[in-house]
Amino acid sequence: MELLNRIFGHVPAWAVTAIGAGLRMLLVVLLALLVLRFMRAGVTRFERYLADGDELSESEAGKRAKTLGSLLRNVAGVLIAAVASLMVLQELQINIMPILTGAGILGLAVGFGAQTLVKDVIGGFFLILENQVRVGDVAQINGTGGLVEAINLRTIVLRDQSGAVHVFPCGGVTTLANLSKDYAYALLDLQVAYKHDTDEVVKVLQRVSEQMRQSASHGRAMLEPLEVIGIEGFGESSVTIRVRMKTLPLKQWDTAREFRRLIKKAFEEAGIELPFPHRDIMVRHLATETALADRVSRPT
Repeated sequence: MELLNRIFGHVPAWAVTAIGAGLRMLLVVLLALLVLRFMRAGVTRFERYLADGDELSESEAGKRAKTLGSLLRNVAGVLIAAVASLMVLQELQINIMPILTGAGILGLAVGFGAQTLVKDVIGGFFLILENQVRVGDVAQINGTGGLVEAINLRTIVLRDQSGAVHVFPCGGVTTLANLSKDYAYALLDLQVAYKHDTDEVVKVLQRVSEQMRQSASHGRAMLEPLEVIGIEGFGESSVTIRVRMKTLPLKQWDTAREFRRLIKKAFEEAGIELPFPHRDIMVRHLATETALADRVSRPT
């Protein structure tokens, strides 16, 4: 105050108070803008980390990073603006306690009324953050399987094989099985007749698998050689041999279909019989049975 009096002469006390309050409000606004800038820079680094260090693009990693980054920016921006506004109101000598009390009551009422919505948003946030499933994956959600078409903060959209669209709230997802994450397995149970040597059958299977790996159409989809798990069981007329092939995501079904087609041809060439049910049917002549019954029942 003395400095202001020396520079401008006699300055009223109310003017000094107003100038001090204005400077403090200006400092609050500048600090809020500075914090907001640092927060946005941190969120951008977080986005690049989620996108595996690459430039953000329209890839699934980029979409995931952008979704989470947008949510974090909005939430942090609202919080910073709310705190700065309360501090400015306090500098204006406005009692903020009724505002805080009303906001607390309103927040409690909204929380009770929209707890399902909040649960869905939090569930969607962690679903995207943990990268449990992505758009384009084939997944089973709560027992329903299909192609993931969209993932939002509140819902996840699934289209099944018949074309029906299923919308699941993220907070209601209790079981999720991703069938196309990183890699997949084509699992097959092959049946052969008992009379064949299973070791020879396995050699045929391995030969066919190697032919597929050398082919231009299916070789790229197969990541590893055929894995023979072993004899899975004994049926009425067949031995079950279980094998599996490691493939690229979403390629396990095409690989399995092609492998079955080639196996049938290879079995036919090698003389390996594919088992099928056998039944013996006895046909009796009704007239002959009636005559025999009469002869037995006729008195002598």
